Amino acid sequence: MAEAQAVRSLERAFQLLEHLADGGGELTLSELSERSGLPMPTIYRLMRTLVNGGYIRQQPSKQYSLGPRLIRLGDLAGRLLGTWARPALAELVDEVGETANMAVLEGDEVVYVAQVPSRHSMRMFTEVGRRVQPHCTGVGKALLAQLPVPAAQAIIERTDMVSHTPHTLTDPAALMAELDRIRTQGYALDDEEQELGVRCVAVSVIGAPAPAALSVSGPSGRMTPDVVERVVPLMRETAERFAQSL
Repeated sequence: MAEAQAVRSLERAFQLLEHLADGGGELTLSELSERSGLPMPTIYRLMRTLVNGGYIRQQPSKQYSLGPRLIRLGDLAGRLLGTWARPALAELVDEVGETANMAVLEGDEVVYVAQVPSRHSMRMFTEVGRRVQPHCTGVGKALLAQLPVPAAQAIIERTDMVSHTPHTLTDPAALMAELDRIRTQGYALDDEEQELGVRCVAVSVIGAPAPAALSVSGPSGRMTPDVVERVVPLMRETAERFAQSL
């Protein structure tokens, strides 16, 4: 009986951490109760345990936020995700011939966690660990499109939509409309928006434990609209197999 109660408490603690993450990292006790359906005394007891362990932090505003001890866990998990993704990306490179990447959303930024480069002499390089804004990249838009509309809107409002090329979307309303198209068509496109001469297509990794996306990028002369149309189904299959393997 005691063991069952301990397991149930552990499950509930992880549930509360997930709700905090889904809520942007900070929530009040009442908001946690509303989202989880758990009674306030239970939530308070679990949160005090997590606070004492450093996994949760109580702010002066009385909100609870994700704590600093989660940073190390997240960093290690992100690196492992990149390691696990490399075989899937390598298969994609073999089939498509262009550079393949995987990225995740951390806060308001896109972080590249894995890359397998093309064998072409002219190819795209993105350093693993690089952080970019979501509005100007294929993976960034694919990640935003996975979020509830209010969450995506909030990120867009908090970030400066800096123009990198004449093709970069810098109007929040235009980007929100683009996210609607991405949800409908099932893929995102960076059409020389981050770098002139480079086209990138990205798809969401549906079923991953956190928002993730994979992309294929190359020179615009090789990544033509016809090639994009051909590779999207391959990318979706790769993303689906990878999500199932997690």
